[in-house]
Amino acid sequence: MTDDEIERIATGFCAGTLSKEEWTHRAHFSTALWLMLRRPEIVPERDMAGMIAAYNESVGGVNSDTSGYHETITLASLKAARAVLAGLPGGASPAEAFAALMESPMADKDWLFAYWSRERLMSVEARRAWVEPDLRALPWD
Repeated sequence: MTDDEIERIATGFCAGTLSKEEWTHRAHFSTALWLMLRRPEIVPERDMAGMIAAYNESVGGVNSDTSGYHETITLASLKAARAVLAGLPGGASPAEAFAALMESPMADKDWLFAYWSRERLMSVEARRAWVEPDLRALPWD
């Protein structure tokens, strides 16, 4: 994915104009990396809950106990993105960061199940608040 493609996805997400079909696993990570690298006034760990909830609603989705925003998945993914960025030289572009992330286990959309059981991660509790992994600790904690 190029810097221009990442910027288009991320700005579309922020504006609520990105199509629901484009909001994929790869789009989530590319957006997180772009925000971390290009939007210093946004603190993803603080701001993503509201941003994702608003985006979901903009495409006709709902944020409920069974769909929409998921706190544990979001925070774990942000930790993963920050870990990838920490391993790159300063000045890395969003495309370079995204390529590095896609070469890691996080490229697999089911990567979280190495750390959380499906039951725990898909629980209402994990959707609403951070829940620690129950299978093994995240390598970045």
